Amino acid sequence: MTDDQRDLVRPMDETQAPKPSPAGGKRKSSWRQLMTIIVAAIVLMLLVKAFVVQVYRIPSASMEDTLLTGDRVLVNKLVYHVRGISRGDIVVFSGQGSWGSTTGTPDPARPSNPFLRFVDDVLADAGIYSTQTYYIKRVIGLPGDHVACCTHGRVTVNGIPLDEKSYLFPDASPSALTFSVTVPPGRLWVMGDNRAISDDSRGHMARAPQDGTIPENQVVGRAFLIIWPLSQFGDLPIPATFHGVGTGH
Repeated sequence: MTDDQRDLVRPMDETQAPKPSPAGGKRKSSWRQLMTIIVAAIVLMLLVKAFVVQVYRIPSASMEDTLLTGDRVLVNKLVYHVRGISRGDIVVFSGQGSWGSTTGTPDPARPSNPFLRFVDDVLADAGIYSTQTYYIKRVIGLPGDHVACCTHGRVTVNGIPLDEKSYLFPDASPSALTFSVTVPPGRLWVMGDNRAISDDSRGHMARAPQDGTIPENQVVGRAFLIIWPLSQFGDLPIPATFHGVGTGH
């Protein structure tokens, strides 16, 4: 090896050595990306909850046997921006401006199973479903409808008797109370499927405005699917008896 070649293979000093990538910088970048994804997911979830669909827990037995205490239902919040409320719809609504500022009966006892309690807490904290109680009832009369009971033992809407066997609590009477109401504009007559214990429009006739009806603008959305428990899983269609009811407008 010549003297010139020896000059070319001098050992590199510290300033010439390649510097390894800082592991700390990579970790910080990964955490930032992860936090961005989490925040974006939470924002998307909250937007879906606020404007599209939300899970609600059934607080009482007033809708049995259609809905049982503790059932979780999906509520469509967009549907009434596309179509009007229909007779037979099961709706979630606030009592504000109708049945008082309270929101119905208390929530049922929390699940005894620790895993289910944990799932409930996570879903509630994440805003996926609301633990706040709202009223949930079936729409029987629309604005302008004449709703009455009990001609020939049935509820009638605009003189048409309803066949309610498909959704009423087994062997339940359509109503122990007699009533005859023309639903005011912008309001709804609602009833529970378990008529014997349901605190619905009938029970609010004397102590609430507009004959116990509720404002349409307080309806949160339409319950359309039971998602929990799995033994109850199924949709919530409009019963056929409402298809033949004429308008009361």
